[in-house]
Amino acid sequence: MKMIQIIKRLSIRAYLAERGLHPTQKNPRYGLYLSPLRKEHTPSFKVEYMQNLWYDFGLGAGGSIIDLVMRLERCDFTQAIRLLGRGKRTPIAVSVPPSVSPTVSALRMLADIPLRHPALAGYLSSRGIDPAIASACCREVHYTVGGRNYFAVGFRNDASGWELRSECFKGCVSPKQITTIDNRSDTVVAFEGFMDFLSYLSMKPDEWQHIDVAVLNSVVHIPKAIPFLEQHAMIHAFFDNDEAGRKATAELKRLCPNSTVIDRSHLYREHKDLNEYWQAKQSRPHIAPKRKRGMKM
Repeated sequence: MKMIQIIKRLSIRAYLAERGLHPTQKNPRYGLYLSPLRKEHTPSFKVEYMQNLWYDFGLGAGGSIIDLVMRLERCDFTQAIRLLGRGKRTPIAVSVPPSVSPTVSALRMLADIPLRHPALAGYLSSRGIDPAIASACCREVHYTVGGRNYFAVGFRNDASGWELRSECFKGCVSPKQITTIDNRSDTVVAFEGFMDFLSYLSMKPDEWQHIDVAVLNSVVHIPKAIPFLEQHAMIHAFFDNDEAGRKATAELKRLCPNSTVIDRSHLYREHKDLNEYWQAKQSRPHIAPKRKRGMKM
């Protein structure tokens, strides 16, 4: 057991650097990387330097350096220990102070209030989100990490957990779960993340009260969404233009054989996702008609 604890203290940051992988943003507390486990254009692989833990938001998985090596090398626990125990690959880093337990969640939610902070309004505006839509769908969540207080845009899921976003943070408050809106329609619109959902409503604000919605909050949650999705005759999938998004759409078609699943990613084929498409459209010099913005279904 002692040997395993020593290996778990090997620096994930140094291990990734040895493989030529470096964070896209510099921060003394954590690093955001392009995931080494899958193809992506926007970094969503987070390494907490103090806790020496990683989390891949696209996969909804994380853990210690042992878990990472098992996935990267496609090996079992014993083989991962053997690879890391060779001694010359990664220097030992005491990355967790004695007073900090890596098993205790570092993030603790304090409160949620109406969305009003100018910094969050500016962040959502930079993502092309209509302020009225943001206020209706999101809250301002205050939380603490390591004794310091922070705030972010919060999007609630069906289990009363939260997805958190701000200019410099991407995280969540457990439990992790999907978010659904049931307006008793026979058609549902499915999204990977809530920024895509907010983008859709910013394009088509008149649909707010008429459509059913499923936000996965990670493509790994597709099985959780099936009981809701399969109740609909028509499913419009607005997933990312990457391998994970394509696999998610294929899985949706397999798991909902009695529904017509329509892949809408071709509407923003030159962009990673719906939000990126919407941001690009907003930045164009012409002004679109107020009630006819966006794409046709």
